[in-house]
Amino acid sequence: MRPAQREVILNVNVLDVGFHPSAWRAPDLHPTSFIDPDYYAEVAKIAERGTLDALFLADGPALREDPAVKPTRALEPTTVLGVVASATEHLGLIGTASTTFNDPFDLADRFLSLDVVSGGRVAWNVVTTFHAGTAHNFGLSRIPDREARYHRASEFVDVVTALWESAATRVPVHHDGEFFHVHGVLPVPPSPQGRPLLVQAGGSPQGRTLAGRSADAVFSAELTLDAGRQHYRQVKDVARAAGRDPGSVKILPGLVTVVGSTEAEAIARYEDWESKAADGFSAERLGGMLGVDLSSLDPDRPIPEDLLLAPVDPSFSGSLGFREAVVRLALESRYSVSELLRKAGGFGHRLVVGSPEQIADTIEEWFVAGAADGFNLMPDGFPSGLTDFVDHVVPVLREKGIFRHEYAESTLRERFEGAPLPVRG
Repeated sequence: MRPAQREVILNVNVLDVGFHPSAWRAPDLHPTSFIDPDYYAEVAKIAERGTLDALFLADGPALREDPAVKPTRALEPTTVLGVVASATEHLGLIGTASTTFNDPFDLADRFLSLDVVSGGRVAWNVVTTFHAGTAHNFGLSRIPDREARYHRASEFVDVVTALWESAATRVPVHHDGEFFHVHGVLPVPPSPQGRPLLVQAGGSPQGRTLAGRSADAVFSAELTLDAGRQHYRQVKDVARAAGRDPGSVKILPGLVTVVGSTEAEAIARYEDWESKAADGFSAERLGGMLGVDLSSLDPDRPIPEDLLLAPVDPSFSGSLGFREAVVRLALESRYSVSELLRKAGGFGHRLVVGSPEQIADTIEEWFVAGAADGFNLMPDGFPSGLTDFVDHVVPVLREKGIFRHEYAESTLRERFEGAPLPVRG
């Protein structure tokens, strides 16, 4: 039985103009919308109309795709979230920033300032960045290895949270660590929610440790219900071992949605997206995620097990969480490249193509089964994919009694039920 009053958390992850690589070709969308502030304001208003919890923005301070193939992330997240804050009253604002390529004082200042002016609606999504091209943009010859990145991230998060606390207490921070030396007080007023929330994205063992120790929410990549349950328990166990209430850490897998009035209509929509995508784009992304060259494989035959089970190349710097989820799914189901693309979409997140009832059912199934506290939604294309979700899936979730009818809380921290306010001195 589901506990009384428990509601699913739903954020919308705005990836350029949509999750699908051909979304920019939609007739109701201008290809340059992803650099138009009015576009983000429109998407945010749709999300708020559906009483979604927050708008989530990724960050990529380097070109990762050919801009001639699809739009790529271009605008710095906190800048865009300032636009979103002014266009909305309730919607949460989750921005991504890397601990590898930022300064803790500057980041603490930027996010707390946005939190104050938005009335306590902000969260920082903590990432360590694995893309090699980013290192070159910051004067480094290579990305630090995973252990080094997370070692720095752990200290970085401690410094940022101490600085946020100093804004409330006016007690100076005195930190002398391996990476940072910070002495002073953050000159920003305290936030209505105490401090911004911490969201963590990363499914490696190091990422789970950081999440269990510090995060209020975890953006995960799980493709099957059993894997979702396992990850859910792992993070909650780490939180418990760190002396935290495991219920205060919310697990939010990514969920790609393609909505149709019927399953057949949704499949037709998905196939239309696929027909317009650049040849080989999704397969190339999937291969990069696995650290495997898929170009020589028959796309309609099962991926060879020895290829999937081969030791990870030491030079592989991609997301271990994504890789683990995709490999597990491919092995369990003996999927071909084509089938795996339909399930993981080339990005490592679960893809659901169906009617509003089907999509609501799978959300409820994971929520009730202890595999998720909510989801980071990734509609196939904006604004239509989000509009379809808000107008047709949200009402079904409300009928099921697992999603709100209106906003009742004033801050994002209050909305993420159980996320405790930080202790002030």
